[in-house]
Amino acid sequence: MTIASTTTASMTIENMEIENLATEDTAPRLHAAGPTAASELTIVIPAKNEAKLIPRLLTALTMQDYSKMSSTRVLVADANSTDGTPEIVLGFRDRLNVSVIRGGMPSVGRNLGAAQAESDYVLFLDADIEPAHISVVRRAVELAQRKQLHCVTTNILCRGGSWVDAAVYGGNNFFQYASQIHHPFATGMFMLFERKKFWELGGFNERVLYAEDYQLTLQVERSRFGIVRGGVYTTNRRFQKMGHLRVGWLFLKTFMNYWNQDYFLRDHKYWQA
Repeated sequence: MTIASTTTASMTIENMEIENLATEDTAPRLHAAGPTAASELTIVIPAKNEAKLIPRLLTALTMQDYSKMSSTRVLVADANSTDGTPEIVLGFRDRLNVSVIRGGMPSVGRNLGAAQAESDYVLFLDADIEPAHISVVRRAVELAQRKQLHCVTTNILCRGGSWVDAAVYGGNNFFQYASQIHHPFATGMFMLFERKKFWELGGFNERVLYAEDYQLTLQVERSRFGIVRGGVYTTNRRFQKMGHLRVGWLFLKTFMNYWNQDYFLRDHKYWQA
C-alpha cells in the first residue's frame, strides 16, 4: 500500500540524463494508440532509496517473456534518493527503455509517471517487488485486452519470510479474491490500469494519507477487474518495522472502512514506521 502527499520532492542529480517533467505535464495525454510497444504499455515505479532492491525488479523485468518489454517505457519516479538509486536505474538502459523522472510520495510519483504515458495500459509496480513468474506481465496485459478489463492485479508472495509473513499475505490474497463479490481492490505492488479509465477515476488521490491504491481500485466495476496468476514477491520489511499484529489490524480496519473517506484522509503513521 502507498501513502499520498500533495507536494512532490525536487530531485537534483549531477552528471546524469534525467527526464524533466514540468508541473503542467501532470495532465493526462490521451493520444490514439498504434501497434507499437510504446502504445501498449508503460511501467511506472515510484522509488526512494531503493538501491538494494530495485536492481532485482529491473533484472526480473528483463527476463519477462512479454515480447515488447525491451522497448516498453519504464519510468522510475525518484523521490530525492540519497543512496544512488537513480544511478543504478540508469545502469539498466542497455537492457530496458528506462528513464528516471521527478517523483515524490508514492501516489504523486505514480501520477507523474502516468501523465507521461501515451500507452493503452499503465502498470504500476512497487520498487521492492519482483515478479514471481516470467509470464506475469504478459498474462496481465493479455487478460486486460481479452476481457476489456480496467484493472488487473496479482497475488502477493513473501520470499524468505516466516510462516507468519506468508499467512498475512495469504490473508490479503484471500480478501482480494473475495472482494470481487462486492468491491474489488488491488495494491500498488502490481496494478495494471487501462490508462483512460485511470484518469477517468481521477488517478491516485494525493489528499489521501493512507491506502490510496486500495481506495482507487474500489471504484473499478467488478466485471472490469481481474486477478492474474503468477504473483509478485515482496519483502517482510514492513512487518519487521511495525509488527505483524499492527499491520494485520491496520489492513483489517482498512477493509472495514472502505466506505469511510475520512478514514483514508487520516494519518495512520504507516510510512513513519
